[in-house]
Amino acid sequence: MATSIKIDEDLKHRIQQLANARQRSAHWIMREALSQYVAREEARESFKQEALASWKAYQETGQHLTGAETRDWLRNWGTEDESELPACHD
Repeated sequence: MATSIKIDEDLKHRIQQLANARQRSAHWIMREALSQYVAREEARESFKQEALASWKAYQETGQHLTGAETRDWLRNWGTEDESELPACHD
């Protein structure tokens, strides 16, 4: 699938300057930028969907952990005192 985009002269110049500095082609710089942007936005959308699903589950069940319970659990992450995730409750 061939795709083209129109960019202004200033951005074109900036991309070429960066490509020269990195000893890469302008094409490589643009592909890398697009790849990183898409990966970041996909992760953001995934986080958003997970948050919406969690909110819906809470609205349906009322099950939750308090902020204090979560902080206490996280405080011991990666230590010898690490414990299982506390059970959610009403």
